Amino acid sequence: MIEILRLSLPITVWLTGFSGVYALQGLACSQHWPTHLDARPVLLSAAAVTIALQILLLIAVRYAPSQSRFVQTTATTLACAALVAAVWTVMPVLALSVCN
Repeated sequence: MIEILRLSLPITVWLTGFSGVYALQGLACSQHWPTHLDARPVLLSAAAVTIALQILLLIAVRYAPSQSRFVQTTATTLACAALVAAVWTVMPVLALSVCN
């Protein structure tokens, strides 16, 4: 069971972080966002947390190796791909204005 988590957790965390960041952006562009709260720092914090979690997962996969060489190589590759995907998909939040 641990091997399944090792393989699936980085991609699942990326999907959750991606969904959370863009859900926050959608909420920030709606009429339901509090007018006294600036959305930019909240979005930047959510993006930073998403990227930090991916880095922590990559470190965890690298420094707690699996018994199986195949599982370890695949988990490392998936964790690297999830980190790249996290950086790539939150880049518009970091670079553009909140509501275009």
